[in-house]
Amino acid sequence: MGYIRRGFSKIRPALRKTKKIVLLAVAGFFSASLLGVILYRWLPVYVTPLMVLRTLDYAIEGKWVPIQKDWVPLEQISPNLLKAVIASEDPKFLSHNGFDFEAIARAIDANKKRRIKMGASTISQQTAKNVFLYPSRTYWRKGLEAYFTLLMETFWSKKRILEVYVNVIELGPGIYGAEAAARYYWKKPATKLNLDEAQLFAAILPNPRKWNPKRPTNFVLRRRNFIRRNLVLLGHSYFKPLSDS
Repeated sequence: MGYIRRGFSKIRPALRKTKKIVLLAVAGFFSASLLGVILYRWLPVYVTPLMVLRTLDYAIEGKWVPIQKDWVPLEQISPNLLKAVIASEDPKFLSHNGFDFEAIARAIDANKKRRIKMGASTISQQTAKNVFLYPSRTYWRKGLEAYFTLLMETFWSKKRILEVYVNVIELGPGIYGAEAAARYYWKKPATKLNLDEAQLFAAILPNPRKWNPKRPTNFVLRRRNFIRRNLVLLGHSYFKPLSDS
């Protein structure tokens, strides 16, 4: 028994030290993540983990695909595009608190029978993933996504979430954000996008590296028509908070 006691007496300091390191690491993570979310409430997001990973992927494939991205405030992005991405990606964006639980339940039920899994991420969740995290389908990453979504919904306005989202979304190989995409595809600033151009942008969001808004496939055209129907169902009054000062 004496040997056991002496063994535990030697282990205890190491356990205390390990516990202290873990607690400091956890506290550091929560402090850094909170600070990052608060700073990005005002600061432009010029680079994201996805942009870096995509560039590395292209480099591994032997391709040089430069990042094309221009940050612009929400007021310099066409309302046609803002409405289209909401109608396409998250029709309840302006009314939920970060999560669409009905969509999540539908996706869980549908995915029991589907080979290609159906997603249910809101614009808030997608923004959290794009800005703070990395592409992955692990439960660990989804948990972090939920955490950052809650922080964003607490400290950011809906307008700010949407502003960041449309400035960092991938819209083609190396093309990120509405401004860079509008200038690349349509040779005009994002504020000048018309209804059809905006809806085609929103239609390619599920796979922007495969689809091209200027050469839409039949599937992309069907998605555009789906977006148009959603816009009619939502109605003009639903989007009024976007125009409020």
